[in-house]
Amino acid sequence: MKRNRFQAALPSREVASRLEDYERAHDAGGVSVRKARASDLTKTYYDLATDFYEYGWGRSFHFAPAARGEVLAEAIVRYQHFLSAQLGLEGGMRVLDAGCGVGGPMIGIARFSGASITGLNINGYQIERGRRHVEEARLGTLCSFEEGDFTRMPFEDGSFYAAYVMESSCHAADRRDVFSEVFRVLAPGAPFAGSEWCLTDRFDPGDPGHVSTKRGIEKGNGLPDLITAPELEASLRDCGFRIVRSGDRAPTADPGTPWYSPLETSWTPRGFLHTEAGAWLTHRLVGLLELVRLSPPGTTSVHDLLRLGQHSLVEGGRTGIFTPMYFFLAEKPA
Repeated sequence: MKRNRFQAALPSREVASRLEDYERAHDAGGVSVRKARASDLTKTYYDLATDFYEYGWGRSFHFAPAARGEVLAEAIVRYQHFLSAQLGLEGGMRVLDAGCGVGGPMIGIARFSGASITGLNINGYQIERGRRHVEEARLGTLCSFEEGDFTRMPFEDGSFYAAYVMESSCHAADRRDVFSEVFRVLAPGAPFAGSEWCLTDRFDPGDPGHVSTKRGIEKGNGLPDLITAPELEASLRDCGFRIVRSGDRAPTADPGTPWYSPLETSWTPRGFLHTEAGAWLTHRLVGLLELVRLSPPGTTSVHDLLRLGQHSLVEGGRTGIFTPMYFFLAEKPA
């Protein structure tokens, strides 16, 4: 039977059971269980969610600060160019994208810079999708993929001249496990940049509402445990990096279009699918497909999980307790 766009990257008989296992780890397992199973839960999450991400958001699974008059797709490309410029990427450089998704950022950055980028990803289905996108973009000479865990990278010491993470190290049980491997595979003096998910200084662990929002973001987006920006920077320094500059990029967005605005209710035709209204319509369609058995049992529940993530992200943005764009530029000492 031909796949529909809401068919998870799993055999139909496995969707419901894998989702049940994922939710059990988040609802009853606690932080220690989620951290112990971080790699497995990340693979499961993206097996379930990747098709929904591509349908509703696009091929670059990250946020971007929009300028006045920009739509999301334009802001995403501009943010990729910003990261490339911060790293000083140019043709001939070998660059690592640690946690590359389906290759959207890699394609945008390679087009802009001419650098040769290797994307590392633990999820085989996303690599399969990414290779198709690279072939479609005719960038096979610049973009390649490697399947593997970014806490145990399959690369030699000092083999890259730059590296970046784009909202990916948040999936690790401990950011130091990722950053220490990036440090190892970078050449001396090489830069490392990232845009990452962090709690802000407005987060109050004693506030039940804040804690509920944090948990919703984690469960709805495949994360073991969110940390603060100072903790992120400490992890970089612990691994030997020198931080060149850092700061939250979310406030650089136009005040009329905060980073979470694409997830809110909006009837703008060019961005409808990833809004609350678009998610509601998609949910009805997914339910119908499951009812007539064109999608496997559990697909509607997968979309429920993603809607939890969406609503929690909006709440995190409205309250100011969370940012998905804490930017850092660091370097490995020469």
